[in-house]
Amino acid sequence: MAADLLQNVHTRFNLLTGEWVLVSPHRNKRPWQGKVEAAAGLQRPAYVADCYLCPGNHRAEGVANPAYTEPYAFTNDFAALLPDTPAGEVNEGDLLIAHSQKGQCRVICFSPRHDLTLPQMELGEIEKVVTLWKNEFEALAAQPFIKYIQIFENKGEIMGCSNPHPHGQIWAQSEIPTELVKELHQQKAWFAKHGRSLLADYLDLELKKQERIVCENEHFVALVPFWAVWPYETMIISRRQVADIREFTVDEQKGLASILKRLTTRYDNLFQTSFPYSAGMHQAPVNDGAHPEWHWHMHFYPPLLRSATVKKFMVGYEMLASPQRDITPEMAANQLRGLSEVHFAS
Repeated sequence: MAADLLQNVHTRFNLLTGEWVLVSPHRNKRPWQGKVEAAAGLQRPAYVADCYLCPGNHRAEGVANPAYTEPYAFTNDFAALLPDTPAGEVNEGDLLIAHSQKGQCRVICFSPRHDLTLPQMELGEIEKVVTLWKNEFEALAAQPFIKYIQIFENKGEIMGCSNPHPHGQIWAQSEIPTELVKELHQQKAWFAKHGRSLLADYLDLELKKQERIVCENEHFVALVPFWAVWPYETMIISRRQVADIREFTVDEQKGLASILKRLTTRYDNLFQTSFPYSAGMHQAPVNDGAHPEWHWHMHFYPPLLRSATVKKFMVGYEMLASPQRDITPEMAANQLRGLSEVHFAS
């Protein structure tokens, strides 16, 4: 059966969302005459005078950044969520339904340097980013109206990143968003049936099989999920079941920084480019009672397919029917696992 999955068309079940993905291994050989992207360059100056995120510069709304020397957070000047949104709702015959949403959006500058992405930063610098994530999460969770906090990064121009200075974001809101509702349902159902964490059981199986593991350390495992949709999609899972980043020990915070550097370095080395992706932590809702079922994890969704200039598009069948992939998760994991952890531009 394992050989069939590597060669024959099949669908795979996503344990976290309850959805399916179509896998078509034979299509990996098809010729490509579609759009070719510009390769992301690594050569950028350490400081750019008109960058809105560099230390000491003025942002678009006129606010001046401090001359920061470590990771720096501020409230997004063009936030998608606002804390003072008035309450209100619409319901016209259960057909047109809407209601207000409150929240906050924060920006996290990873480094004062304009030219350093996570894989190029020193380990100690990434540890400071993890500490800032944790502090920001704690501060946002202290506000009773906040129910969910999303920490994420859009890296690269082709992922819609509006500023090349390496940074991430945190959106905190008064409701649990759609993707998290799916994961919450799946994890609750497994916990109710088995009395254990869904991802703990899944991780145990992956560690036994060793087919989709990319890299690991004492506290975290990076792997290509069995149900991965994007060509080189990965997921980091904490070995110890925790609900959110607040529960990580100092050693676990260091372990997270290490696995992030090792994984993202592999990404850059795959096609020798600054590898684009959208990545984010999925954590338990806050101010919402206990969630003994929840297990911290982090998703990486990179769009590159065959090279630094060819990307996967989610169109047609993917938009109208179901996600589909050509390269198998096992093949992707094998490629990533075999790459050096020394950055190619070092």
